Amino acid sequence: MRRPGFVLAGVAVIVILVGAIVWALRGEIATRLMARVYDRAMASRPLADLPDGLHVGLCGSGSPMPDPTRAGPCTVVVAGRQMFVVDSGEGSTKNLSLMNLPPALVSGILITHFHSDHIADLGELMLQHWAGGAAQSPVPVYGPTGVDEVVNGFNAAYVLDRGYRIAHHGPKVVPPSGFGGAPHAFAIDAAGPNVTVIDEPDLKVIAFPVDHGPVKPAVGYLFIYKGRRVVVSGDTAPSARLEAAAQGADVLVHEGLAPNLVAIQRRAALAHGRTNLAAILHDILSYHTTPEQAAAIAQLAHVRYLLFTHVIPPLPLDALDGPFLGRSRQIFHGPIRVGHDGDFLTLPAGTTEIRRTNRLKTFL
Repeated sequence: MRRPGFVLAGVAVIVILVGAIVWALRGEIATRLMARVYDRAMASRPLADLPDGLHVGLCGSGSPMPDPTRAGPCTVVVAGRQMFVVDSGEGSTKNLSLMNLPPALVSGILITHFHSDHIADLGELMLQHWAGGAAQSPVPVYGPTGVDEVVNGFNAAYVLDRGYRIAHHGPKVVPPSGFGGAPHAFAIDAAGPNVTVIDEPDLKVIAFPVDHGPVKPAVGYLFIYKGRRVVVSGDTAPSARLEAAAQGADVLVHEGLAPNLVAIQRRAALAHGRTNLAAILHDILSYHTTPEQAAAIAQLAHVRYLLFTHVIPPLPLDALDGPFLGRSRQIFHGPIRVGHDGDFLTLPAGTTEIRRTNRLKTFL
């Protein structure tokens, strides 16, 4: 009758001993795990491993408001074997690397407008493109009129760092000719036509004006690759030009501001004398789009998938997705997602398929 007790006691002793051994070797185990992670990362071919098609991911789904779970606005688009980054918000360059989409592979950067939260990481992105891949020429940076001033400003700000890195690593590792960014400005206005920024046999990138006044110019981008279409809204109030550009798009990546949740922030600011912040929280309502308005645009444009980014305000709890979206799911009949950093949609060429993963989670 006592034998089961002895067996249980023996099992408990074994478990304790194994646990003690694992604890004692935890540093060695962690080091070996780290080696495997880096080996897998270095061995991968991030773009070649993707199926041919159009892919869109969120390297930053946040806004200027502090959010520990979201970097500043940044959207990555992979078309075939080319990778483009739309806007470069704070922290987004690190996210690209964590998503196993190294900045060295960027073929071009596209800027929607020049609010600080959309260009905060531009200098770092240009630097990592250069130093991470021994770039022979500066990364192209496309944007509306004014992009020259912004890019040249970052180039000037990083010129001392440029000298340090060349002196330390040598010109073979960091070729002097590859430093920084090369601005490619285009003129665009609300009354004028769209602008084709990139025109290749299988790929077209088209800029269209949006309504973010008093911020002018401000644009969104349409990517077309082998029949698949992705639209990135940039920051905008509801826009007829955006609706037209989004007609029949597979994916609409649209900003979203929930007035009901911003109102909670504003009431708290007023209650505690934060009048300047309260004024800003009032003003931002006029040049952004509510989730329900974006859902209506997606429905009218016959979009197949709506992905929210530039999420305002921060949503620290998943349960806030419902209050953020409001009636959006009743307005738009396709899939809707409140975006998170790392979200990645794959649109294989020659199909209508849309697959979602999160590269921050799957890579780590």
